Amino acid sequence: MTFIPADTIDILEAPEEVLTTLTRDGKRKWMYPTVSPGRFYRWRRIVGWALIVFFVSLPIVPINGHPAVLLDFIHREFALFGVVFYPTDTFLLMVLLIASLVSLVLMTALLGRVWCGWGCPQTVYMEFVFRPIEQWIEGKEHKRKRRDNGPWTFDKAWRKAAKLSIFLLISLGLAHTFVAYFVGWERLLYWMQQPPTTHWGFFVMMGGTTALILWDFGYFREQMCTITCPYARIQSVLLDPDSVIVAYDEGRGEPKARRSKKKMADELAGLIPQMGDCIDCGACVRTCPVGIDIRDGLQMECIACTQCIDACDAIMTKVDKPTGLIRYTSERELAGQKTRLLRGRTVGYTLLLLALGTIFTVALVSRDAYDVNIGRAVGAPFIETPDGRIANRLRFRVRNQTPHAATFRVGIVTPAGTQLNPVGPPDVALAAGEMARTEAWVMVPPEAFSGGETEAIFELRFDNGRTETHTFTLLGPKG
Repeated sequence: MTFIPADTIDILEAPEEVLTTLTRDGKRKWMYPTVSPGRFYRWRRIVGWALIVFFVSLPIVPINGHPAVLLDFIHREFALFGVVFYPTDTFLLMVLLIASLVSLVLMTALLGRVWCGWGCPQTVYMEFVFRPIEQWIEGKEHKRKRRDNGPWTFDKAWRKAAKLSIFLLISLGLAHTFVAYFVGWERLLYWMQQPPTTHWGFFVMMGGTTALILWDFGYFREQMCTITCPYARIQSVLLDPDSVIVAYDEGRGEPKARRSKKKMADELAGLIPQMGDCIDCGACVRTCPVGIDIRDGLQMECIACTQCIDACDAIMTKVDKPTGLIRYTSERELAGQKTRLLRGRTVGYTLLLLALGTIFTVALVSRDAYDVNIGRAVGAPFIETPDGRIANRLRFRVRNQTPHAATFRVGIVTPAGTQLNPVGPPDVALAAGEMARTEAWVMVPPEAFSGGETEAIFELRFDNGRTETHTFTLLGPKG
């Protein structure tokens, strides 16, 4: 065991905090951000509540007989805004996923972390649902901090209990909404009316999801953005000097100094050096939900929520200075140059996104209305019948990829003299989106085979007048 002399401990301490939400020894530093109700905050609140309505409505509002968004992994159906994707649409889903990632990359290259500050559910629900409720029950930030650091009293206990009770109810509602994305509201409502033992797996999943949401918004909070979310880690790769970010204008703000009437008079009289516009009030730090000082430059923890802009603009107005000391800008603009919208990476991302969109559209439009798969049934590849014909037992799997019910019958075109005997009813019904299987014996004259195989053309006739032909290799004797 190695002992460290006491006089060297200070030397070994980190010169600065690794994260603003952690102390030097790794303990949690709780955030008590003040709300700065400026123009950006008002717009974010409007956008935030519109997104909350949007998020909640997606699994409820029907489009073409399906929820707007349904990710049904159990039945392997994925409905996205009226279009239903099946396991056979793996290519389409892959292109859609890549296009979504490219869209995020392009948005970040252009507008920085605007998604984090304006659209991410973590930020939206935290800042416009959970924090307002917390402020309503526990009071202003300084009161909450003093109460949290103090001993447990009846006042502290009932406020915490009331807050957590409301948080629990909201978490329960959000958990049901989240699960509805994967099972649909109709099935979810049905399960809710049944005893817990009937669908115990659902109740366990719902309880776990509720607990995770409560833990996230009640305890973990900004740690989700600064520690867990990988987006903050990769933003340095996605940003460039022309990306629009929330930044402090150091050239205008420095040297920062606190103001007094005497200092301002001496400054105007030229008795002291000219001071920057930043009065070092700390309002931008107090309002930041992740506790950073935006004046230190662009930082990984910044979620571009614009609270520092609103806070600084309010202070600048009070001291008769122009607003915009902290603003949406770019590193290039702060250096006195013009921000370039069109540049190599943005043009490349845009062209790639257009190409992916074109591929997706063409593949979706040309997708077959009925996905047909022909395979061999379990057993011997072929048998010889008493009358000398060669029989292959085949399996036909057909998925209806249209929003309308249909009925089909399997027939055979070639080889000549071939007979098809269905195993079961000849007409097979298909509901919208349903997959059905049927089998048939294919009786082929022996002279049709060459080298032990022959090509057969099958014809599927649907009751809506559509006909599809598919080729399949039949097996037989080689001699």
